[in-house]
Amino acid sequence: MNRLVKSALSTTVGFVCFVFASLALAQNLPNHVDLDAHEDVFNASQVGAIRFLTTTDFPPLNFRNSQGELAGFHIELAEAICVELDVKCTMQSWPWEQLVTALNNNQGDAVIAAIAINADSVAKMDFSQAYLKFPARFVTRAEGQLPSGEAIKNKVAVREGSAQAKFLAKHFKALDAVAFDNEQQALEAVKFADVDRAFVDGMRASFWLNENPECCTFADGPYFSNEAFGSGLTIAVKRGNEATRRAINIGLRRVQENGKFTELYLKWFPVNFYR
Repeated sequence: MNRLVKSALSTTVGFVCFVFASLALAQNLPNHVDLDAHEDVFNASQVGAIRFLTTTDFPPLNFRNSQGELAGFHIELAEAICVELDVKCTMQSWPWEQLVTALNNNQGDAVIAAIAINADSVAKMDFSQAYLKFPARFVTRAEGQLPSGEAIKNKVAVREGSAQAKFLAKHFKALDAVAFDNEQQALEAVKFADVDRAFVDGMRASFWLNENPECCTFADGPYFSNEAFGSGLTIAVKRGNEATRRAINIGLRRVQENGKFTELYLKWFPVNFYR
């Protein structure tokens, strides 16, 4: 996942693997937490205050605002979890490269900073349920914008070497990928009808669409694949800290059920990349 996007159709070819398009279209907002896991009891004496660790360089997830205060989706999600659990909550910022060491040296209880789940991280930490995933999305011009001529009908802009480019090449063989250095260039190519559409990271595209509301829109999808795009955002705890991990999972389920997660999602991601 490489920090999960930090850097960050007329022809569907009958693709069904990894794709939950019909489900996602019905489910307009993200819901990756298992709402059927109705464990709701945790030992508050074993948890106490949850000391969250994060970074300040990953907007809109976690950053410092103009007043120098920690802000972002992750900050407010951590606060909401603590409200639901009725436990005190603190938040500290650390340099990215020191987060794991700080956690394992008991400088904090949980890391909410989009740490990738891989063989190395799993050996050092345990993880909560995933609460947010970043799908790939097609972006096309909105109705009434520049039409697609026959010459670009199946041309799709991608970021060269990206997970989305590899996914497109594997599962959409009838489409002609056109590589660009970055997603901004790929999306601009759609805007000016150099290509028919783009296939890019949904979250990053959502912010571009927010700035170009008359130009373009999402089409088809969303397309999920843990293998291609990562297993999603989770909260990390020290290995063996089951009490805190369990409490966080309960908190995540509660904020999903009471609508707080949806409220935060719509606040920090104004263009819904799940719809």
